[in-house]
Amino acid sequence: MTARPNLPIPRLSLWLTYAGMLAERELRAFWPFFSISMAILAALMLGLQDHVRVEVVWAVGAVAGLGLLVALIWGIRRFHFPSRAEALVRLDESLPGRPIQALLDEQVIGAMDADSVALWHAHQTRMAQRAAQAEPVKPDLRLADRDPYALRYSALLALVIAVLFGSVWRIGSVTEMAPGAAVAGQGPSWEGWVEPPRYTGLPTLYLADQSDPMLSVPQGSRVTLRFYGEVGAHSLTETTSPLGAEDRTEPEQEFVAERSGTLTIDGPSGRDWALQVIADTAPQVAVTEDAESEAGGQMKLPFAATDDYGVVSGSALVELDLPAVDRRYGLITDPEPRDVIEVELPMPIIGDRADFTEDLIEDFSEHPWAHLPVKITLMVRDAADQESQSDPYMTQLPARRFFDPLAAAVIEQRRDLLWARDNASRVAQILRAVSHLPEDVFRSDTAYLRLRVTLRRLETFNDYGLTSEQQEEIAQALWDLAVLIEEGTLADALERMRRAQERLTEAMKNGATDEEIAELMQELREATQDYMRQLQRLAQENGEFDENQQGQNGETLQMTQDDLQRMMDRIQELMEQGRMAEAQQALEEFQQMMENMRITQGQGQGQQSEGQQAMEGLAETLREQQGLSDQAFRDLQEQFNPGAQAGESQGNEGRNGGLGRGQSHEGQGGQGQGSDQTDGGGHPGQDSLADRQQALRDELGRQQQNLPGAGTPEGDAARDALGRAGRAMDEAEDALRSDDLAEAIDRQSEAMEALREGMRSLGEALAQNQQNQPGQGSQQGDMQATNRDPLGRSPGANGSISTDDNLLQGEDVYRRARELLDEIRRRTGETDRPQIELEYLKRLLERF
Repeated sequence: MTARPNLPIPRLSLWLTYAGMLAERELRAFWPFFSISMAILAALMLGLQDHVRVEVVWAVGAVAGLGLLVALIWGIRRFHFPSRAEALVRLDESLPGRPIQALLDEQVIGAMDADSVALWHAHQTRMAQRAAQAEPVKPDLRLADRDPYALRYSALLALVIAVLFGSVWRIGSVTEMAPGAAVAGQGPSWEGWVEPPRYTGLPTLYLADQSDPMLSVPQGSRVTLRFYGEVGAHSLTETTSPLGAEDRTEPEQEFVAERSGTLTIDGPSGRDWALQVIADTAPQVAVTEDAESEAGGQMKLPFAATDDYGVVSGSALVELDLPAVDRRYGLITDPEPRDVIEVELPMPIIGDRADFTEDLIEDFSEHPWAHLPVKITLMVRDAADQESQSDPYMTQLPARRFFDPLAAAVIEQRRDLLWARDNASRVAQILRAVSHLPEDVFRSDTAYLRLRVTLRRLETFNDYGLTSEQQEEIAQALWDLAVLIEEGTLADALERMRRAQERLTEAMKNGATDEEIAELMQELREATQDYMRQLQRLAQENGEFDENQQGQNGETLQMTQDDLQRMMDRIQELMEQGRMAEAQQALEEFQQMMENMRITQGQGQGQQSEGQQAMEGLAETLREQQGLSDQAFRDLQEQFNPGAQAGESQGNEGRNGGLGRGQSHEGQGGQGQGSDQTDGGGHPGQDSLADRQQALRDELGRQQQNLPGAGTPEGDAARDALGRAGRAMDEAEDALRSDDLAEAIDRQSEAMEALREGMRSLGEALAQNQQNQPGQGSQQGDMQATNRDPLGRSPGANGSISTDDNLLQGEDVYRRARELLDEIRRRTGETDRPQIELEYLKRLLERF
């Protein structure tokens, strides 16, 4: 094929195609040579020759050079330059119709025919246009068929790594490794490093670069030496390691510098140094301030620790200082042996641990040594496993303080019990004396009953020998009781405010800390705010001011709140200044103001309305208790006669009775229909009945707080009766949790009888109040005066149920009502009665 000079082909496309073919043939011929070259350069730049013996370096170099030569000869034999014709063919193959070949062809047939010649020229013109649009052909640089293992890419990757992390100057080090060459004038024939312990954070020293004859290194530094050349040409003498070394000639040597001494390398380019070993000092720790109690009872003990390189960990040991204990009362008995308390010291999370200050915060409130003399010893350890202890710190172990006298007494007996089990009899005797007259001591019946239950368990355990597990159980119960007495369970805002005032008074008498005073003042502020909000809401509900008066009353209320806030700020300021007498007087004025506000708020409210609510609540509680008792009785029947309940349940499903499907009083925590969890046999579990009994007891406690008639004989009698009912409920709950259904039923019967007696006394108190305040009877009193019901009323004339006959007054009306309710419940339990009668009786129970 002969190329014509007038071919309409872009010269650039032709030359680029030619260059691509040249690169393609060079790569296919010389890729082994390029790969070996890149691998050799990568190894030299990374300094691999410095890690093997010189003989190995030259042997590998000879093999690499031979391989490089073979690859070069193989590539030269396979390579040949592409011609212009081959470039035209490559370019023509990329075009449709092979236009370049068409332009190189000549017309053979029809050359004498004008039409054929015209057609030929048209074809040539069209092919010339296609050839003028030719683009350069990309070379085929793929070598997968020749290099299936991608060795060229491996060599390229090694070269890239060497360029990034190696050095071109390392290639010249090969010329210094000629066997037998004189190395005296070319640098040291040895290498050495001094590596300090890692925890010091100090850098490694390269001995050949150290010009100072005196080296200071940390204790425990590791010295590594390497001798190159003929064995024996260099030797080591050192006096810093435990055993020392003299004229040692091994090629590689290593030792740890433990003491100051000398290091000498004898031989060509030999050196010597005086090593000064810096000893690792032991850490130090000390208490910086007095231990104090946080607001929540945690101990706060500031301490400081130092070390030359950093403290790793630490601990605090707390042990009882028995000689300093005031051995009185329950502490006269020898204490039971207890392990020393060990807690971890807090370490800085960030920052330097060489010199820091931290606070040890731990809660020892429940420990038997709380508030007793103890000895606290701090211990720290550094990275070299060196330990140091602080001087013993003597203090009273800080813990939570109880300001309620009864709670403090319970905590003291708990401490005596944990001090020694031999104190169990004494603790039981004191607790029994404390609970002898609960009305004068306990504010909450729940706390009293918990104390009695704990006391009975303690006496029972003590009779059979109190074990350590039982000791811990009783101690935990006493702790929970003290917390209950201290914090209280009342949600009433007024009671919370009174308790906060009492706790603050006790805190002032007992010398509370600033943190405790701040916490108690915050509690008083919150309780007072809740009480004021309750007063405002109650005034709005009772309609004591209309919208026209709202602004004036709102301003008065806001002014009162501001005055109270200023008074509380003044009390806190006086207490913080240590002026406790003035603070006590200000607190009494605050209490008097709040009491006057409570009395003023109580004026104008109808006593009859409170009486109605109290009577309705007690009646609901009585119905709930009856339902629980009925359920417990059926469960007892089921235990002795399985399957008997199925035949009776259909006709014995009264309100809050039957299968326990009653609706609990609001706020009582009871469950709705189907709320009881049943066991496999379909009977409500005892835990569910016990929980319902506990909720009913809590509701009765709430009703006792709002009971009217205080100060009258009838009102006091009602409170005493309800107190007995509450204690009976607690005993019933304990019996239910112990699965003693018979005992539970007996206690529930006592509770119901006490409830009825309380309702009767309350009714007498309300009736007495009505007689003392004529004209202020409630709507219910009017109806009782004008209507007669199953208690003995008779219908009047003209369709009216009113009559002129007097209704039973005083005790008779409530006694008669109780008798009727008891008779209705008895008849409801008789399943042989007609179904229509049973349904009527159920409706009566649900109504009354």
